[in-house]
Amino acid sequence: MPPSSRANDDDDADEVFNGAGDDDHNMADDDNDDPKAPKKLMKKSSAMAAAAERRRKGDSGANFASSKEKTDFTALVDVAVAEAEKMASFGRLVDALESLNSLEKQTRTSADIPSNTRILVANVSLCKKAADWKLLAERVSLLSKKHGLLKTSVAKMVQEVVKIIDETKDKSTKLELIEMLRTVTDGKIFVEVERARVTRVLSKIREDEGKIVEAADILQDLQVETYGSMDKREKTDFILEQFRLCLAKKDYTRAQIIARKISTKVFQDPANHDLKLRFYELMIVHSTHSSQFLETCKNYRHIYDTPSVKEDEAKWTRVLQNVVIYIVLSPFDNEQSDLIHRVYEDPLLSKLPLFKDFVKCFITSELVRWPKIDEIYGAALKKTDVFDIATEAGAARWKALHERVIEHNIRVAAKYYTRITMKRLKQLLDLSEKETEDFLSKLVVSKTIHARIDRPAGYVSFVPPSKGPTTVLNSWSADVNKLLGLISTTCHLISKEEMVQSIAQSL
Repeated sequence: MPPSSRANDDDDADEVFNGAGDDDHNMADDDNDDPKAPKKLMKKSSAMAAAAERRRKGDSGANFASSKEKTDFTALVDVAVAEAEKMASFGRLVDALESLNSLEKQTRTSADIPSNTRILVANVSLCKKAADWKLLAERVSLLSKKHGLLKTSVAKMVQEVVKIIDETKDKSTKLELIEMLRTVTDGKIFVEVERARVTRVLSKIREDEGKIVEAADILQDLQVETYGSMDKREKTDFILEQFRLCLAKKDYTRAQIIARKISTKVFQDPANHDLKLRFYELMIVHSTHSSQFLETCKNYRHIYDTPSVKEDEAKWTRVLQNVVIYIVLSPFDNEQSDLIHRVYEDPLLSKLPLFKDFVKCFITSELVRWPKIDEIYGAALKKTDVFDIATEAGAARWKALHERVIEHNIRVAAKYYTRITMKRLKQLLDLSEKETEDFLSKLVVSKTIHARIDRPAGYVSFVPPSKGPTTVLNSWSADVNKLLGLISTTCHLISKEEMVQSIAQSL
């Protein structure tokens, strides 16, 4: 619709609305004095409806771009860009950029997206060829603040600047462009992905400078899990980088929160298995720091189940060894007991006979002497990174292994003995009396076993407490009810069989 027509329509609509307002106040008088009032009212109502329809079609905010009078500026842009490049080649860069201003406004107001995009990209290209980074920052900042800007064109311009950042080797220039671009893209959803990418570049620069905390803080400002325009792989990769930096600055609480943002369903795609390995390696770092041995074992099993690891014997051998070690280090419970049996039944474990025998020591109900464990398996275990005695964490895990051996022996003793002297028990455990009491108390508190220590007599009783009279009576009553139910069912079946036999005989 031509602008003049739309203006006339608006004027007509205003007149209709003004007239309607007057008629509302004097409707009663008009109805009494003018016999043609109903026809006038209908005419005005039709005019109001027509004006509203024209407004809806021509001036709707949702169709703002389509309502602009579109014109193809391709030929003009070709000439203008060629002239600007010629002027820039003679060192008149500012004049070249100024010459594009009027055409940029025309293409923007006419919603000619391809032509407007070419002009914005030409601004970036001319500054890049002249290596005038300060002017580039000024032009990009100016063009991104224009009234009625075209989002597609601005996004393309920002993408061109991102390419320049990737290609720039000078650190100061790169930092200047990054800060400019972060300012320009702040609060603009249509360039949120580009903002995230340049922020990651800035974080990498700070990390290379040794500023780990600053690098992590820069990256954590972005909530990429809410970005709808970023694909799942890139989003997961970005969150993994946040996770890694949090671990690097030893912020384990925040690292755990960030790790929960990652959906493991993404790792079902074979194309994302490299991200899967990165994720579980970071999870291993987090779980080993807090000595969550069972979680560490599960994380290693996820790595072990990855096809690329199964295909490489050196990789699966190292991972399977760690699975065995961490499942043995895990405190005993139902989940640990189930998992250790599944690990023992793994067919590939047969290729590691030493570790298979090591697991077998903890799933059989036999006493395991710590000196023998140290003698047979100590040398092989200490070669691994898990039991590196030179480190504090490795020494702590070796001590934890000793504790698991003691706890296993106590469970075996509780299975075979109802009562045993403290002197004999500490001899079986290779511990002092105080250490034996400490381990017994720990297992009793965790409800792994039931035990009572009689210090004056020097005995340890593993007999569970007898049931109270109420419990016994309730159990007896339940058994009697069950017996009566079985008797009733039996009588019913006998009667049914007798009836069948009698009918058969009568026939």
